Amino acid sequence: MQGATWKGGGVSDARPDGQLSPRNRTRVPKSVAELPRQVREELTSRLRRNRRAFRAEDVQVVEGPLLKRAVGASALGNCMEWFDFGVYSYLAATLGKVFFPGASPGAQLISSFATFAAAFVVRPLGGLVFGPLGDRLGRQKVLATTMIMMAIGTFVIGIIPSYSTIGIAAPILLLLARMIQGFSTGGEYGGATTFVAEYSPDRRRGFLSSWLDFGTFVGYALGSALVTVLNLALSDADMLAWGWRIPFLIAGPLGVIGLYMRLRLEESPAFQQQLDEHEKSLAQESAGTEFRTIVREHWRPLLICMGLVLLYNVTNYMVTGFLPTYQTETLGRSSGSADVMVLIGMVWIVVLITFLGRLSDRVGRRPVYAVSAVAMIILAVPSFLLIKTAGTWAPICGVLILSTLLAGFAAPSAATLPALFPTAVRYAAMGIGFNIAVSAFGGTTPLVTEALINITGNDMMPAYYLILAGVIGLVTVRFLPESAQVPLHGSQPMVGSTEERSELISTSKDLYHVEQASGAR
Repeated sequence: MQGATWKGGGVSDARPDGQLSPRNRTRVPKSVAELPRQVREELTSRLRRNRRAFRAEDVQVVEGPLLKRAVGASALGNCMEWFDFGVYSYLAATLGKVFFPGASPGAQLISSFATFAAAFVVRPLGGLVFGPLGDRLGRQKVLATTMIMMAIGTFVIGIIPSYSTIGIAAPILLLLARMIQGFSTGGEYGGATTFVAEYSPDRRRGFLSSWLDFGTFVGYALGSALVTVLNLALSDADMLAWGWRIPFLIAGPLGVIGLYMRLRLEESPAFQQQLDEHEKSLAQESAGTEFRTIVREHWRPLLICMGLVLLYNVTNYMVTGFLPTYQTETLGRSSGSADVMVLIGMVWIVVLITFLGRLSDRVGRRPVYAVSAVAMIILAVPSFLLIKTAGTWAPICGVLILSTLLAGFAAPSAATLPALFPTAVRYAAMGIGFNIAVSAFGGTTPLVTEALINITGNDMMPAYYLILAGVIGLVTVRFLPESAQVPLHGSQPMVGSTEERSELISTSKDLYHVEQASGAR
């Protein structure tokens, strides 16, 4: 079925669950019978609490221009974050030579990845700080702050003197700059997903939220493409001397543009809505109390969030963070060919991701996750065997398979994760669950897989690591509640036009009458 069928009119000999009753055939409106199960259950629960059908004031209409600005500004932040990530991943070997010149090539690479992973150590701290602030001060203010901090951290890397100039201070400054990036990023993705999810009409949340990760992979593709061009245009000596600085310096102007866009945003509709009494009390709690409340009362969705983030980000950092270096350092390919192969994969994800986001609105988030997890368990080893094959087309096919799986995890994530939590704690809960999982499993993926290869001598260890992530993800999906087309917890139903609002109100009347008739029996 395409979209949520909220239109009234017509009847069907069916129970509210869409099935015929052998004992008592109840004629219910077709609009009710055709509602997706999860939507019907949520609307029924709300109607029972209200003891009446929806009225105009019960349904939030999102204005098109505001929605476009919210999605665009949020996606730009992800784009900038991953522009830096793509640059750092593609320059890992070069940065190792600039900041750790006395070490062996293997030690340089591991040191570079360790500095990269260090940023993820402070990400949970950023989530703990920015999350509660976002739930109290508003999403827009915090997202403007994280944007400028990211830009500063990235720009600073571009002006740090090399080890040959200032000695041990150079890698220390690199580490500090990465920690600034990590701290700000701790409040970025959770805030951006919360902001867009709270702006999106319920029917289209998967599609609109997928534009966040569209920005993610566009940013990575732009960063990696820039490094690829520089590697082709400059000599190795020029890249080591000054060429590597160019991509980081570009972050300054990008940050100013992003800050301007975010300062023009209005607060999300869900945050502006009046919270119920329970959520008011949560909003007045201290950050420490809110943290305890989240862990105590929302531990199940928190674990689900972490499991899905692990699935998504182990795959993400394997493809984007580790694969370029794996091909050059482990397989001995030229940096140019390795960079182009991964860049092709990123472009393929950009093509796929919004289509898969729209698909998750139609068939549900759980099927998209489940099919992708099963496919990764089956295809991880064949993919890396293809990547290891000599030539061009077989490795490209391997990269494209992994990229397709990654798109399957990325597309529904920005819509699924915020839907696990109520409005009053959504930003903070996302900051905790997302950043702990990314720090423990995602950002460490390049470091751990490189270490496993060095320890075991088995260059298929990345494939086995992906299989493990796929199994954990599949188990997590088993407990994931379906949220496609369902209003967010603690928020009014969201629609994209006054016509959709009228349809929803009409359907709520039909559903309310069905519930009353069912209760009377």
